Amino acid sequence: MNVLRQLVLGLLALGGAIVIWAIYVPSAAPLLERAGVYAVLGIDPPAEDAGVSTRRGGGGATRVVAEETVTGRINSQVEAIGDARAIRSVTVRPEETGTIRTLAVASGSYVTEGALIAQLDDEAERIALERAQLMVDEATSDLARLRQLEASGAVTAVQLRETELERRAAALALRQAELDVERRRVTAPIDGWVGLISVEQGDRITAQDAIAVITDRAQIQIEFRVPERHVAQLEIGTPIDVAPLADRDRVLRGEIVALDNQIDRASRTLRVQGRIDNSEDRLRDGQAFAVTLTFEGDTLPGVNPLSVQWSSEGSFVWAVRDDAAVRVPVTIRQRSRDLVLVEGDLAAGDLVVTEGVQALRDGATVDVVPDAGDETDTTAAADHGRAI
Repeated sequence: MNVLRQLVLGLLALGGAIVIWAIYVPSAAPLLERAGVYAVLGIDPPAEDAGVSTRRGGGGATRVVAEETVTGRINSQVEAIGDARAIRSVTVRPEETGTIRTLAVASGSYVTEGALIAQLDDEAERIALERAQLMVDEATSDLARLRQLEASGAVTAVQLRETELERRAAALALRQAELDVERRRVTAPIDGWVGLISVEQGDRITAQDAIAVITDRAQIQIEFRVPERHVAQLEIGTPIDVAPLADRDRVLRGEIVALDNQIDRASRTLRVQGRIDNSEDRLRDGQAFAVTLTFEGDTLPGVNPLSVQWSSEGSFVWAVRDDAAVRVPVTIRQRSRDLVLVEGDLAAGDLVVTEGVQALRDGATVDVVPDAGDETDTTAAADHGRAI
């Protein structure tokens, strides 16, 4: 019996507390209405002008602070991992088999196009070059002598033609000998940096042996993949932000320079090549990079984050229309520190309540009062008109 009596007294005390709360706390009425307390008790919520005023400022409309809706452009980002390649990279190999007589560069040095990399032994080729030069000199002398005798009739046209052919053949042999000598020189095909050299002076190498790799890394090419849904937004010149995975705080600006002509059927992605400047020579061929592409989307209404409220039905804001609060359901599309882009029945310039939302009900009369930070907020709102 004592337990039952205590239970009844507890319920009565709880009910009394709720009644006192509803009477003396301005924000209680809308909260109790949303919680369904009035429906359970079978009574109507207090009217706007009945009982103790639920409005700040006592009597009249509910005093609120509101801001105008601005516009912002929703941005979507694509992030990918890309591999770096030098703008040009060449593996240097000799054209002939031979022994390295001179190694003219060191690992990590910079060379210009045509600079000597290695000199192979060329004694036999130089002997052949001298022999070919002698043959050319002799053939040239014979041809000159026969042309002097041609006027006297002592030389036939056939003899003169045969000597002319011999001189031309000797000239071709000389060119071949010069080429053979030149092939014993291994030169740089491009300007660039020499990698680690894997041979030494005195080594015998063949045409398949690599002496060094020369890379021109004044610019770095980044290869990455973009999902199929963004392919239509890609074009040559689209800017990209690139950060080395080893140093994510160092963001570099580049652009797309090439697009593949087909989408990979397995991954549903498109292969893309971007390019960034490397004039400081801090990047290397083979590095991994985080690549970010930003695409501008639709223009949407933007509201102060303080104005967004939540209920069991989802997110909403209180708009001020004809001096009354109107509950407007919204869908959040993008959020930043000081602006939320939403989809809903809002337009640029609509007033949205930012302070005083706890005391509002749909259709309640409101009195918009200035906020102490209006001047700052106005400047911020102007900034929000740009894309975020």
